[in-house]
Amino acid sequence: MDDRKRYWVGAGLVLLSAFCFACKGILIKLAFRYPVDPIALLTLRMAFSLPFYLAIGQYLKRIEGPVSLSRREWVALAAVGITGYYFASLFNFIGLVYISASLERILLFIYPTFVLLLNAVGFSRRVTRQQVIALLLTYSGILLAFVGNIGASAHTNVMLGAFWVILSGLVYALYLVGSESVMRRLGSQRFTCYAMVAATVPTVLHGVVAHGEGLFHYPMPVYGLGLIMAIFVTVVPTFMMAEGIRRVGAGNTSIIASIGPIFTIGLSTAILHEVITWQQVAGTGLVLLGVFLTSWKTPKKLLISSNKYRNTIN
Repeated sequence: MDDRKRYWVGAGLVLLSAFCFACKGILIKLAFRYPVDPIALLTLRMAFSLPFYLAIGQYLKRIEGPVSLSRREWVALAAVGITGYYFASLFNFIGLVYISASLERILLFIYPTFVLLLNAVGFSRRVTRQQVIALLLTYSGILLAFVGNIGASAHTNVMLGAFWVILSGLVYALYLVGSESVMRRLGSQRFTCYAMVAATVPTVLHGVVAHGEGLFHYPMPVYGLGLIMAIFVTVVPTFMMAEGIRRVGAGNTSIIASIGPIFTIGLSTAILHEVITWQQVAGTGLVLLGVFLTSWKTPKKLLISSNKYRNTIN
């Protein structure tokens, strides 16, 4: 496959994965119409996805050979997996109790700016003028969308919901920054499998402690939505995204995936009948522009970055 076809296949995979991820908030809001809370729903999602990650991890082990990691690296892998897929997901699910799916997706897209700031503080990476402008655009867009949502939302405690979703974005940014070195050693697909398995343990324990046998007594649609989330919002898009990154590079992936809030706004309007204000639309545009500028590099640098990333995970 030539480079052009490789790129467009990768871009298509990233676009499909962004659409799948955009459906997450919609499915969670549909599930919350039944008597189920965030930890129970997250437990079902992780429990249903676990067999797939175990099977794929075993397959990758068979074709790529066993993993050679030190005890410290295994601990680091478990820690970042629990951070990214247990804490960040739980905070996100809690936030959706209080705010709309469309606002949740806009707020969640604050995480690239957190990654930028964490790299600047923790690794002394220089923040360019372009990135400062991107930060201002992103936070201005989030503020505008948030103000527009307060008057139009039928939800109570919008501030509380926004807090949990922004905290989820911060925790997810910590996961991304902390996972970089381990991911280079394992490759993105194997890393995803092991990180998800590690995150499933505290999730299920939390669910069992909180609900016990009650986990087996929800209405059938709750289990159906949990299974759909496990397959089409968790397993499938994580691997499509990993393959997309391998083909087009991390920078291009961030830019393409930034269409996610637009997908969520469309779906939430059509399925959940949420009211979308002009402030949300304008705020979304500013956020997407900010994410674009955060991820954008000159063509030469982008090519170098793409090839470097591809070589680390092949």
